[in-house]
Amino acid sequence: MTASDRRRAQAEPGAGGVNRMPGRASGQVMWVVQRLTAMILAVAVTVHLVTIILAVRGGLSAAEIIGRTGGNAAWLGFYAVFALAAGLHGAIGLRGIAAEWLGWRGRGLDALWLALGLLTAGFGIRAALGLYAA
Repeated sequence: MTASDRRRAQAEPGAGGVNRMPGRASGQVMWVVQRLTAMILAVAVTVHLVTIILAVRGGLSAAEIIGRTGGNAAWLGFYAVFALAAGLHGAIGLRGIAAEWLGWRGRGLDALWLALGLLTAGFGIRAALGLYAA
C-alpha cells in the first residue's frame, strides 16, 4: 500500500473521518475532544436558550436576570464550562477545515489552533466572571 493509499483510507468516514490526520495520534484525540465538546454544547445551548426564553416570557428584564444570576457559583460554573467547550469545539473545527481545504497541518499549527480555542474560551469565561461579579 502506498502512502497516498494510506492517507485516502484514513480519510474515509469508517477510518476516523476527515479530522484524523495520517499517522498522528493527536488527530484522534482532537476527534474525540470535538465530539465530547459537541455533547456538552448540545446540553449547554439548550439550557441557555430555555432559561432565556422562560425568563423573558416571565417578564424579567435584563437587569432583573443579572440580579438573579449574579453571584451564583452554579451559573458561573455552567457558563465557564459552556465557554471552554465552545472555544475548543470551534478551534478544532477550524483546524479540520484548514487541514482539509488549505493543507495546513503540523504540530505548530495544532498548537496555534489550541491557543485560539483557549483564547476564545477565555473571553467567554471572562464574561461569565463579569456576570458572577454583578
